Amino acid sequence: MLQFVDRAQAFPPKRQAPLRAQDFREIAERYAPPAAEEQAGRCSQCGVPYCSVHCPLHNHIPDWLRLTAEGRLREAYELSNSTSTMPEICGRICPQDRLCEGNCVIEFSQHGSVTIGSVEKFITDTAWDQGWVEPLQPGRARGQSVGVIGAGPAGLTAAEYLRVLGYDVHVYDRHDRPGGLLTYGIPGFKLEKPVVLRRTDRLAAGGIVFHQGFEVGRDATLDQLRDKHDAILIATGVYKARAIKAPGVGLSGVVEALDYLIASNRKSFGDAVPAFDDGSLDAAGKNVVVIGGGDTAMDCVRTAIRQGAASVKCLYRRDRANMPGSQRETANAEEEGVEFVWLSAPEAFDTKGNGGGDKVGTVKATGMRLGAPDASGRRAPEPDPGAAFDVPADLVIKALGFDAEDLPTLFDAPELGVTRWGTIRTDARTMMSNLDGVFAAGDIVKGASLVVQAIRDGRDVSERMHAWLKTQAKAPVAREMVAA
Repeated sequence: MLQFVDRAQAFPPKRQAPLRAQDFREIAERYAPPAAEEQAGRCSQCGVPYCSVHCPLHNHIPDWLRLTAEGRLREAYELSNSTSTMPEICGRICPQDRLCEGNCVIEFSQHGSVTIGSVEKFITDTAWDQGWVEPLQPGRARGQSVGVIGAGPAGLTAAEYLRVLGYDVHVYDRHDRPGGLLTYGIPGFKLEKPVVLRRTDRLAAGGIVFHQGFEVGRDATLDQLRDKHDAILIATGVYKARAIKAPGVGLSGVVEALDYLIASNRKSFGDAVPAFDDGSLDAAGKNVVVIGGGDTAMDCVRTAIRQGAASVKCLYRRDRANMPGSQRETANAEEEGVEFVWLSAPEAFDTKGNGGGDKVGTVKATGMRLGAPDASGRRAPEPDPGAAFDVPADLVIKALGFDAEDLPTLFDAPELGVTRWGTIRTDARTMMSNLDGVFAAGDIVKGASLVVQAIRDGRDVSERMHAWLKTQAKAPVAREMVAA
């Protein structure tokens, strides 16, 4: 350990940008064992591990780095797996530059952080290869069942922990494959789909029952699911796209980011996708403009490059230093040919340049400047007078983030309590909604957030549900004793 002075930081090498932009494979391979051990050995084993503090799961990062450096990979995997249900997925898609690696002590000393995410990916990929990932073992049957609405990271994590505790677990999801945005929202160049499917296959083999293509409100109301199960977890995530209020936003060719990404991911599975096949959600040969500066926007611009777009521009209303997306993802996008137009925002969309019809041809944009800080502390963008310009666009992708859907209406459950943002209102201590036995976790409570935070919420809510379900199991016995 403590080799950070003499040993330089080295990430797994990325494939050359022109080559990786031709496919949806992950852009970097995992470490060879000697390289992983060398990079793990750079850890300073500091007294206060800020990497763990800033990890939502509080993973035992210095400990499994030490075990990796010593070649004790199976022990490193078991320790990593003890706090996370999906360590190899977090190793791929967590914004480590904002979390563990961004708070690494040796990063502060200008030596370059330990490559924590890449080592985490290496450990668990090796565990899968070596057969160390054991089947899910259900606990002793408790005679109680749980219904989980949503097969994303929060729902899957809670389902796994509850199954290990001995509950019958049924997962209901609107898509035809489990995984939520892990499967359909995140492109393969960040997270190849077999990595997700081997996780969900393991859960199914462990007795978790998946009901795919199931929409609560259409196939069963929330009350009907409550009658069927002893407890319910709502972990749907947030899917309602934030709108742009601008003239021409309804033109053909102005699409939602999630529609675009789901279509692309479905094609990678070999599915028939009419909206892709007819060109509506295919960027091939088009001038593409993506509006937004978060991780979803980065997924869209890099997907468009791989689909063969003629040009790809990203309009973001703040500057690079103030964008919410990962700086590493931004750098990857630039390497692959994306042009970022900082301090810019759309004012209108029109048909100029499209040859006629109701199809978008131009984004009328305005320059922005940063004014006084807003309530969040970031300098608020404001229009810069006289800085208007036009951007040719055959396909415009709106990637401004997501809000909660109207679940009380969708679930035919008007009594379900929500906040003014539409997220489910829960008790902070119990994680239960205003409905007895109905819990909620993940983005549907906190708003759009990180996968690692959803996993943490899934872990936490499984503990709260278990505590509540135990009291319910004892209640009939107590009533019988009183009657006697």
